[in-house]
Amino acid sequence: MGIYLVSVGASEWFSEGEADDEDGDVEDGFGTVAATLNDALRERGRPPFTSLPEAAPLVRGSGLGFEEKLVPSMDGFVALCEAHLSPAETDLLCGWTVLVPVSLDEEITLPVASGYTDQTTVAGAPQVLALAERLAEAVELPSAVPATSDNLDLTTWFRDGPAKDLAATRPGPWAEDLDTAFYVAVYLRAAQFVLRRGSPVLYS
Repeated sequence: MGIYLVSVGASEWFSEGEADDEDGDVEDGFGTVAATLNDALRERGRPPFTSLPEAAPLVRGSGLGFEEKLVPSMDGFVALCEAHLSPAETDLLCGWTVLVPVSLDEEITLPVASGYTDQTTVAGAPQVLALAERLAEAVELPSAVPATSDNLDLTTWFRDGPAKDLAATRPGPWAEDLDTAFYVAVYLRAAQFVLRRGSPVLYS
């Protein structure tokens, strides 16, 4: 259990949901979100978001999928945002529920319930990436941080992997609070993945 940040492939993104053959439960699809987002984009004179790849197996290091478990406290990360970003920028970086590979001057709020809220907030990956890069520079995030997040790559690296050992040999702002550095890496890699792969990332 817990909150995950995961990528979505074309079939799931455009699906309205369907009954599971085994128990009759309805599996979630994001077709309503996809359709409502496209309506909002058209209203803004923008082309709809219709092209994205199918989901790929979560093979660590492949860069074809995204899955991270958000376990650590976010208090230090929020404080970092407040120190280096404006309130509006902090809201943009931390307030979305769906991240898409579309440049958006401002977030789009959709009247569609998400897993944790009664609406869906969509942000553009280019804008989120720019903010995450500023935080990564502020904490001097090391290049040794995994570049992919297919199968809890960052979660494992920071919680069970070499992060603590590296922090002892390579001190710096990032090493002073590994939970904060973890979230900087998650938002950075999420935005990079969305732009590289063309797939949405969302909370699950």
